[in-house]
Amino acid sequence: MAEWTDRAISLGLRRFGETGAILEVFAREHGRRRAMVYGGSSQTKRGPMQVGNTLLVTWRGGQESLGFFTAETQSERAARYMSDAASLSALSALSELLATALPEGEAKPGLFDAAEAVLDMLGEPEIWPALFVRWELGLLSMLGYGLDLSACAVSGSNDGLTHVSPKSGRAVRGSEAGAYLDRLLPLPQFLVDATAPASPVDIHNGFRLTGHFLAERLFSDLNRAAPEARYLMIDRLERAGRLSPS
Repeated sequence: MAEWTDRAISLGLRRFGETGAILEVFAREHGRRRAMVYGGSSQTKRGPMQVGNTLLVTWRGGQESLGFFTAETQSERAARYMSDAASLSALSALSELLATALPEGEAKPGLFDAAEAVLDMLGEPEIWPALFVRWELGLLSMLGYGLDLSACAVSGSNDGLTHVSPKSGRAVRGSEAGAYLDRLLPLPQFLVDATAPASPVDIHNGFRLTGHFLAERLFSDLNRAAPEARYLMIDRLERAGRLSPS
């Protein structure tokens, strides 16, 4: 029987049989995995394994079997963010993006560390929305759909970048775009300058940018829709005044 232990973010728990459950996680060194949890449908075990919590999981099983997990909670987040609807929805959105986009069993430790950094900042409402946009850019890049924001696709210059081509994913200077300007996606400056502030309009444009490539590239190739939880997060950010179309 094979066995491994790893840090993992819970992506969801669903009932299986009368008393069991299947836990899905994103493990740092083992990628997205699913396994049985004996007695996992009980409230005692379900609570610590809520979506977004970091667990220390041990998997045991055969080469071709689903196997089973035992889990200990290392960071419990759902209860911590319960009073902020936007932060709680971000926790769900990040978890669903991972569950929907990641291939099974493929380790991505850099993405895991970045996801934990976002999850741990969800209590900071002035910081996490911009961080979430940057994380989505990283998700796209680590799955082979990265944008090129290093230089203008037209002139090759690396300053004054204001837009992104929705087709190529390359940055463009608005002054170089000519008649094509209205076809381009706005590029918020906080994505090219770490010192630039991120206004509610910038956050809107950031999510519009990443959302386009998530939907039209990543999830289109997977024949899936982007998770509804992401749209709920954006709606709650707008209601809270942290995101604005104008």
